[in-house]
Amino acid sequence: QNGVMSGLMQMLLLKVSAHITEQLGMAPGGEFREAFKEASKVPFCKFHLGDRPIPVTFKRAIAALSFWQKIKLAWGLCFLSDPISKDDVEKCKQKDLLEQMMAEMIGEFPDLHRTIVSERDIYLTYMLKQAAKQIELPRASEDEPRQYIPAVVVGVVGMGHVPGIEKNWNSDLKIQEIMSVPPPSTTSRILKFVLKATVLGLVGYGCYRISHRTVQCVLAMPTTQIYLQRLSELPQR
Repeated sequence: QNGVMSGLMQMLLLKVSAHITEQLGMAPGGEFREAFKEASKVPFCKFHLGDRPIPVTFKRAIAALSFWQKIKLAWGLCFLSDPISKDDVEKCKQKDLLEQMMAEMIGEFPDLHRTIVSERDIYLTYMLKQAAKQIELPRASEDEPRQYIPAVVVGVVGMGHVPGIEKNWNSDLKIQEIMSVPPPSTTSRILKFVLKATVLGLVGYGCYRISHRTVQCVLAMPTTQIYLQRLSELPQR
């Protein structure tokens, strides 16, 4: 539905999520599920999913990577087997260590960091600022002066996004550019065509081999041999 590369990337990230769940005994994203439970207890509270749609993020991330970077990333995700403990998770909450991990990601995959972290920092900041706008109170008539009350907003975000949100908070943000999906490159289109042609060719060859062997097996059966012999003995008109 979202494209071959996006689908493969989602499958690999689901594998990573399953690995984390197996190691820690709890699934990632528990803080967001807990936020939803708590929000549902507050009367008149509106719950809003403020992150950028994941298909957009995936497609922009994949488009930003070169062919070899995609191979390198997929290889790393496929063979991710390092043990993870709850102590490791607690260490990630330390600001210095978190900044070090982010710096390593920037050094290895700068374009991936830009699309998955930096662009989403902008999007999350924009959505939080929209939610934090003052609320206009209803007026009895048009002549009555407008009155506003401050909005009460609780934003639940990953720790890695907090510095970016703080940095972008006082900026004039526009999200149109980071919501667009760039068209696939010529190399990507060629690789996609080659991949499809290879798959279709293998399927066609497999069907041919199966049908050829099936016909041979049928012809080799004694019943078939007898039937063909009787047909050959029939007088020709």
